[in-house]
Amino acid sequence: MNNYESVIIIKPNLEEGEIEEIITKISDLINQNGEVTKVEKIGVKRLGYEINKCKEGYYITFDFKADPSIISELERYYRITENIIKFINVRKDD
Repeated sequence: MNNYESVIIIKPNLEEGEIEEIITKISDLINQNGEVTKVEKIGVKRLGYEINKCKEGYYITFDFKADPSIISELERYYRITENIIKFINVRKDD
């Protein structure tokens, strides 16, 4: 299993319950074939450029251990979730 970091940016106008629902869904997806080690809610930050008519975004980072096969499934989920406006997955050195 490899160490990964996933950073997502979601729409800033979501309620706290909706944010928690997204975090729970992603954590459950990762935990099927890996283990979430840390979830950090960074909060609302100004974006460098406008994305989908949003000038700000709510940043969340996930640190996790998983097999490489989970990354494609995770990215598929990010793309079909309309409240996620941007994401990146990075493999961390051990």
